Amino acid sequence: MRFLLTCLFLLAALPLAAQQQQQPPKPSDQPTGTISVNESTAQDNAIARRLRAILGELEGYENISVSVSQGIVTFRGSTLDAASAQRLNELAARVEGVVAIRNEAAETADLAKRLNPAVQRFRTRLMQFVAFVPLMLVSVAVFAVVFLLGLWVARWQQPWERLAPNAFIADIYRQILRLAFALAGLVIALDILGATALLSTILGAAGIVGLAIGFAVRDTVENFIASILLSVRQPFSPNDTVEIEGDTGKVIRLTSRATILLSLDGNHIRIPNAIVYKARIVNYSRNETRRFTFALGVAPDTDLARARKIATDTLIALPFILDRPAPAVWVEDVGDSTVTLRIAGWIAQTHAEINLARGETIRLMIRAFDAAAIEMPEPTYRFAQLADMPPGAGTPGETGAHMPAPPTQSEEIQDVTATSDRDLEDIATEERESGETEDLLNHAAPKE
Repeated sequence: MRFLLTCLFLLAALPLAAQQQQQPPKPSDQPTGTISVNESTAQDNAIARRLRAILGELEGYENISVSVSQGIVTFRGSTLDAASAQRLNELAARVEGVVAIRNEAAETADLAKRLNPAVQRFRTRLMQFVAFVPLMLVSVAVFAVVFLLGLWVARWQQPWERLAPNAFIADIYRQILRLAFALAGLVIALDILGATALLSTILGAAGIVGLAIGFAVRDTVENFIASILLSVRQPFSPNDTVEIEGDTGKVIRLTSRATILLSLDGNHIRIPNAIVYKARIVNYSRNETRRFTFALGVAPDTDLARARKIATDTLIALPFILDRPAPAVWVEDVGDSTVTLRIAGWIAQTHAEINLARGETIRLMIRAFDAAAIEMPEPTYRFAQLADMPPGAGTPGETGAHMPAPPTQSEEIQDVTATSDRDLEDIATEERESGETEDLLNHAAPKE
């Protein structure tokens, strides 16, 4: 059975091999035109001589024989490949007087003859490469000289640090300069090699790779660009008290990736620059003056004009309250059991701390209202058990019954100097001076 299958396979393969060895000429390869009725042996001999002379000048047709009879050209022998055999038809069709072409040339199976052209091509390319090496070395040397020149220029301190607002931007200028010199050296080297058309391919591939990398590290690139813009804009300075996305603290430094804050509790807050650049930033230190406000409730039957005057006089009398901008008191709201007064005062942040000044003002304002017998009822209800209440103390749910007198308060104005704020500034300064991370903030740079 196995022998029978083998015989069938060989019988099926023989016609295919014969077809590959002797392919009939294509109709398009046959000559066209009118066939002469005159027989000319001299013309056949002339056609044969002409074709033999042509094939003798071409490489790979040494084993091809040519015979011509009645204007019919017959090729026999072997060629290196099928394409060479097919070109015989094209060649004979161009000779005058050829009536038809019988191409019996086959592709050679001789391994040595098949390898000789490949070896010859390899030798030719090797010789071309050897001849090309000096030119390539010259182009590489030119590229190296231009690139090293760019590195040398980029190391200059000036004018890059003078043109840049900070050292970070100066480094970016240097990187751009190195890249420009590298591209210039590449263009000159490719021009020497005569391959400037390759530059567009290189730049296109670099652009695609850069785009892919940009999508992969989008957050990092966004932070880097935000760092550049923030270092140029300078929305805050070191030791400024700022509020960013709900976080409040002293600015320690601005790095190439994040903004570092020292919170009022002494904690480090690291906010990515991409968030800082797009966030709402409140800078409390940009202006020297700052306003604080608070609300006080008085009884509905209070003389509001008198209460406002007492509150205003109290604010003016405080040494840490500024005259300009002037303090203000106004009626803000009316509730079920109280009328709310809004009290506002301005301080100099370099001398007074905002929280201490606000707290001391509230204390002194309550004392002034109490001295002027201005009632400040509480808008809450107090509940107590009847068994625990003294006789005549009222019923549960009543408000304002037997309220205890306010505690005696000191007449002396408390110190509101910004001591803790200065301590935080000292801590932030020590953090900045001891840290090894670069700081992109510059006191001398223009502020936004």
